[in-house]
Amino acid sequence: MPKKDWLLGDTPNPLGNRVGEIREKIKDKDPKTLAAYTGAVYAEGGVFRLPFWQREVTISFPDFIGHYVDTGEELNAFDMTMLAYYFDVSSSVPLAGEWIAFKQIPGGLFYAQAFQGYSGDEILRTFGDDFDSFTKANEKISGRREVFGTAAFSYQILPHVPIMVVGWMGDEDFPSSYRMLFDASAHHHLVTDAYAILGSNLTKQLIKAKE
Repeated sequence: MPKKDWLLGDTPNPLGNRVGEIREKIKDKDPKTLAAYTGAVYAEGGVFRLPFWQREVTISFPDFIGHYVDTGEELNAFDMTMLAYYFDVSSSVPLAGEWIAFKQIPGGLFYAQAFQGYSGDEILRTFGDDFDSFTKANEKISGRREVFGTAAFSYQILPHVPIMVVGWMGDEDFPSSYRMLFDASAHHHLVTDAYAILGSNLTKQLIKAKE
């Protein structure tokens, strides 16, 4: 998947740079338990290894500094904040295998309309009824085809954080529409704000892939 740009211009970190605070919170936890909860692999010597947006990363423990395995590049502050939240929140609750809307994530109802505006509605403005282009854009960024709606693709952002983008072809009664869906266990693995940001980022990647 193409490298993502979380921070546009001088936009501040939307999650807040809480890496230091969360590092202090988890540094005394058993790393093997953290690995089991997050789906990471923990190697003796203090390194976690896990996929993040389809790229392998390593995170040193307990100082919590991340690097991409393929390039050795250090993860930026926002990526580390996202991973810190994941390590702090993710629990032993398994994936439910059931897809839900953003409004069904605890705390998501109040922001659901705004989220749809900058995710599904933006995708609609870009692709409209052109599901062939929608499919090609998803394939370009390595989406996994799913049997859902007219066209659907899932992305495994983190071991316990999948997202699916779905499009429904309209008819004479209803216009075409697109929506981001999440696993029903979502709130056991990340905070709601993080899902909003991940959905927004995926939307930007799809629009860029079409362009």
